[in-house]
Amino acid sequence: MTQTRPSPSAPAAADGTPEPPPRPRRALTRQDLTGWVFLIPALLIFGLFSWWPIIRGLLVSFQDTNLIDEPLWVGMENFQRLFADPLLGTAILNTLLFVGLAVLIGFPLPIVLAAIMSTVRRRGGAYRFLVYLPVVIPPVVSVLLWKWFYEPDSGLFNNLLALIGAGPFPWLQSPSTAMLSLVIESTWAGMGGSVLIYLAALVGIPSELYEAAELDGAGIFRRVWHVTLPQLRFVIGLLLLMQLINTLQVFTEPYVFTGGGPQDATVTVLLLVFRYAFVNGDYGQAAALSFLLAIALGILSAVYLRVTRRWSR
Repeated sequence: MTQTRPSPSAPAAADGTPEPPPRPRRALTRQDLTGWVFLIPALLIFGLFSWWPIIRGLLVSFQDTNLIDEPLWVGMENFQRLFADPLLGTAILNTLLFVGLAVLIGFPLPIVLAAIMSTVRRRGGAYRFLVYLPVVIPPVVSVLLWKWFYEPDSGLFNNLLALIGAGPFPWLQSPSTAMLSLVIESTWAGMGGSVLIYLAALVGIPSELYEAAELDGAGIFRRVWHVTLPQLRFVIGLLLLMQLINTLQVFTEPYVFTGGGPQDATVTVLLLVFRYAFVNGDYGQAAALSFLLAIALGILSAVYLRVTRRWSR
C-alpha cells in the first residue's frame, strides 16, 4: 500500500492564518496592449505638463537664471539667501495663522450647514444652489466684491453696522483684523463644495442607526456624536486634508485684497514666492521656496494619512 506524501503547509502570517499561495504571473493579452496604447499618450501629456515643470523647478532652485539666458549653477546659494530673509519667518507665521483660522471657522461650518439642509424637506434644491453659488463665481471677482464690502467708508458691512450704531471697522486696514477678513471671504467662497459632499454622505447613512439610537434614548446631540460623525469620519478626514493643503497655498486673497499689507500682516508663503519671481526677478530663490513648500505639503500629507488610516477602516 502506497502512502501519499503530505502537501507542504502554506506559510503562516503574523496572526497565525495561512497566507494564500502566490498568483502565477499572467502574460499580456491583446486587451492589455490596447489599454496601454490608450494610456501612454495620457501619461506623456501628464508628464510633460505636470512632472517636467516640477523637475524644471527643482533644477532652477539650484541656479541663477532669468529663464532666458544660460543659467548659472549656484548650488545651495538660493536656499542660504532664502533662510537669511527675515520676511520668510513672517510669511510662514502668517500662513499658519490663515490655516488655523480657516480650519477653526471654515471646517465645522460646512458640516453644520449640511446637517441643517439635510432636514429641509421643501426647496432643498434652491438652498443647494445658493450655497454652491459662491464656488461658481471666479475667485478674483469674489475678492473684489468683498473688497467693496470691507471698504471703511462706503462698504456694505460698515453701512449695515452704522444702522445699529456700531463701527466703522478697519477690516483690511488694520494688521489685527486683516487676516481674519481674508479668512471670512475665503470660507464663504469655498465651502459650497464641502457642503454638497457632506450632504451626499449624510444621505448614505442608514436610517436604522438613528432609529436604534433613538430607541436607546439618545438625544439629538448624542445621535450626532455617536452616529453621524463616526459615519462621516472618512469624508471628514479627506476634506480636512484637502483644506489644509489648499489653505497652505493661499495666494489670491492676500494678493488682491491687501497685496501683503498692512505692515506685511498678510504676506503668505506663495505671495512671497510671487514677489521673489516677478517683483525681484529672482527665479532661483522663488523656486527654492516653492520646493520647500512642496516638501512640507508632502510630509503633512504622509503624516496625516498615516495618523488617520484607522478612520477609513
